[in-house]
Amino acid sequence: MDWLPKDWRAFVEILILAIGIYYAVMLVRGTRGAPVVTGFLLVLMVLTVLARALDLEVFEGLLGNFFAFFAVGVIVIFQPELRRVLAELGSLPFFASTREQRENIEVIIKTAERLADVRIGMLLAIEQSIQLQEVVESGIVVDAEATPEMLETIFFPNNAIHDGGVILCGNRIMNAACIFPLTQRQDLSKSLGTRHRAAIGLSEETDAVVVVVSEETGAVSYAYKGQLIRGVTAEELRSFLTSVLVRIPRSRTVGEWLRTLVTREPAAGVAKPARAKTD
Repeated sequence: MDWLPKDWRAFVEILILAIGIYYAVMLVRGTRGAPVVTGFLLVLMVLTVLARALDLEVFEGLLGNFFAFFAVGVIVIFQPELRRVLAELGSLPFFASTREQRENIEVIIKTAERLADVRIGMLLAIEQSIQLQEVVESGIVVDAEATPEMLETIFFPNNAIHDGGVILCGNRIMNAACIFPLTQRQDLSKSLGTRHRAAIGLSEETDAVVVVVSEETGAVSYAYKGQLIRGVTAEELRSFLTSVLVRIPRSRTVGEWLRTLVTREPAAGVAKPARAKTD
């Protein structure tokens, strides 16, 4: 250990703090609570600098104690994101084979293509480690095999249960006519309709992938981890769903695992959000 510098402990502490701060920023970036925390931290920094510059010992002590309450506030604000990360930490790989997972993806692709051709709206949530029944407000139990024909029947406008979202778990349609939580984000386009806002809202609170077909334009979109990618092709949707849903056992480094938790970028080859108007 003679080759290590004398202040190596300080170096290790700084490195750990830098990594922790970096991934914390990556985790909250783009979330609805990020502007609140940013503004609050700015105010606290200004007050702390003023307290030290003017030697206000009592005020400085109050600010120091206030940081404990601030930590609790951060947990409350970012509860959906923290819940999703913890669920991914404790999730186990699906028991379905890679072939079965790819077949399930093809069912979703075919359904989206057929409904997009005839401009029938679709809101389909693919359940992963977080059970969606705890999040949705209502729904009708279906428990049927997922096929393009069955999904088309559910979303057909004259069907009594076409209005709302469908929960898909593996190769089973679990629930239909579900009400998904709407996102509260204020930075979204005014042209974005309820269907797409519900897709974003559910993806903010869970690790589900939500596929949407616009009733107005027939455009296919998907939402994941609070981000909506609009106007994708069948190949782009297939590429993304494969990257998220197909679990191929392999060794992963800590860096790769952390990037999986905090990343908010679409998979390689997936189109960026379009500006087309959708419902």
